[in-house]
Amino acid sequence: MTDATTTAFPRRTLGRQGLVVSALGLGCMGMSDFYGPSEEATNLAVLHHALDIGVNFLDTADMYGVGENEKLLAKVLRERRGEIVLATKFGNVRGPDGAFLGVNGRPEYVAAACDASLQRLGVDCIDLYYQHRVDRTVPIEETVGAMARLVEAGKVRHLGLSEAAPATIRRAAAVHPIAALQTEYSLWTRDVEAEILPTCRELGIGFVPYSPLGRGFLTGAITATDTLAADDWRRQNPRFQADNAAQNRALVEAVTELARTRGCTPAQLALAWLLHQGEDIVPIPGTRRIARLDENAGAARIALTAEERARIDAVLAAHAIAGTRYPEWSMGTVNG
Repeated sequence: MTDATTTAFPRRTLGRQGLVVSALGLGCMGMSDFYGPSEEATNLAVLHHALDIGVNFLDTADMYGVGENEKLLAKVLRERRGEIVLATKFGNVRGPDGAFLGVNGRPEYVAAACDASLQRLGVDCIDLYYQHRVDRTVPIEETVGAMARLVEAGKVRHLGLSEAAPATIRRAAAVHPIAALQTEYSLWTRDVEAEILPTCRELGIGFVPYSPLGRGFLTGAITATDTLAADDWRRQNPRFQADNAAQNRALVEAVTELARTRGCTPAQLALAWLLHQGEDIVPIPGTRRIARLDENAGAARIALTAEERARIDAVLAAHAIAGTRYPEWSMGTVNG
């Protein structure tokens, strides 16, 4: 296994405005929501360890744990704000009980959501502020215009979008520079390669793949959906359903064999493959374990040869993925 080290962690730049981040970030969602129960002390230990090894790009959102994830990060920000590149998001609205209430991109909501996030995080400025999902009822120009006013007010340094379609990205970038697009991208989710990624590159927008390990499936650690916690969101994900999971496991087995040959773990191979798709790509795998964090970080130091990349591409071409990446009702909120 390739391990992370305490030497300088590789850095990459998102966008054309100089946002420099670690080549791999840390997705914090699972520490507070969606993947079953977690323990705060352990989560804090993982967050501190990420900073200790040089992973400084921390990703949260106001909807994760209905604000609780931002409050968790606040405990680290109080001590180590200067070491952190902080990203959070707005737009997915949830009730106090966690119920999903829709997407809101209205200008007045943008301002209120930002102020609420700043308060929960205990900071006066967010480094990268994303619209989490596109509100199809509000012109993107109005939403991004409100986000731009946050930059002018000094509350936000850089702007981002998540799950936005090419036309939306273009319209948004015409209003204010966009530093990054965060959208799902991994060995089993490659649809961004057709139009979205080329659009980002044309406009000088960095790309932040979320779920780069297929919500854990690509690591090989999930052998059966019924082993997940009862409230684990992945039980609802079509790709984890019985017949689909069986078909998708064939890809994992093939990737695992490639990783064995390479002398790394499947997770490391999956992340290294993403990193080799371009210097403008910064994946944000999530974890609640220090050992997994170190494992993932080790991927930033794996150099794949052209032959190894071709071998991976051949495996991907030979294994069709079964199931959509979200349940049907959620698919309507992506690529907006």
